[in-house]
Amino acid sequence: MTKQHKPKHARSTQFACHAPVAKAVFLAGTFNEWSPDSTPMTKDAEGNWSVAVDLMPSHHEFKFVVDGEWCCEPGCDGPHEGCPKCVPNSCGTMNRLIEVTET
Repeated sequence: MTKQHKPKHARSTQFACHAPVAKAVFLAGTFNEWSPDSTPMTKDAEGNWSVAVDLMPSHHEFKFVVDGEWCCEPGCDGPHEGCPKCVPNSCGTMNRLIEVTET
């Protein structure tokens, strides 16, 4: 069995998504090669989904995959122009953006 090590200087970064009626939510982004099913999130009693991921300091783009649908966050549609948390992607939609800084 291979022991996973936290990359040097990586920071535990919390992601959260409110999707109370969702059956499954995953996190996909530049940090996991946009894999739609490699980072499952856990749901609490209030319908909040969360996961912590060790990320190196840098800019990271991500989306949630809610019951198979890619979104910046549930119920958030449209171009999001002017949204400081989103950036355009090559598919003509938007990605969420997070900046992980050094400690």
